Amino acid sequence: MNIAIIGASADRSKFGNKCVRAYLSKGFSVFPVNPKEKEIEGLKCYSRITEIHESLDIVSLYLPPDKIHMVASDILAKKPRIVYFNQGTENEELAKKFRDAGIDVREECSIRALGLSPASF
Repeated sequence: MNIAIIGASADRSKFGNKCVRAYLSKGFSVFPVNPKEKEIEGLKCYSRITEIHESLDIVSLYLPPDKIHMVASDILAKKPRIVYFNQGTENEELAKKFRDAGIDVREECSIRALGLSPASF
């Protein structure tokens, strides 16, 4: 399974990094996305999800709600099966847009969805 983490961070104390490590620990192919980083946890970091050639099963968002609109068209173009709006990223307008495109929208912690605690990372 492939997951893109938009707003991934090189800072191990941030949830955008904890998510990278959590999904790696469960055997996922992880694609960190952050235009300010080159590498996160030893993985190539992408500026945009449209640079990822593989199909995506999941997109996990770690961006402020007012910034998510900047990546919405890229997410729609990649057509992941699931998009997680993690706590603090909720955006009802875009969630509706994603649902209308047939994407399963989940407003919950993508780390907890794995049965893991962010505190473990």
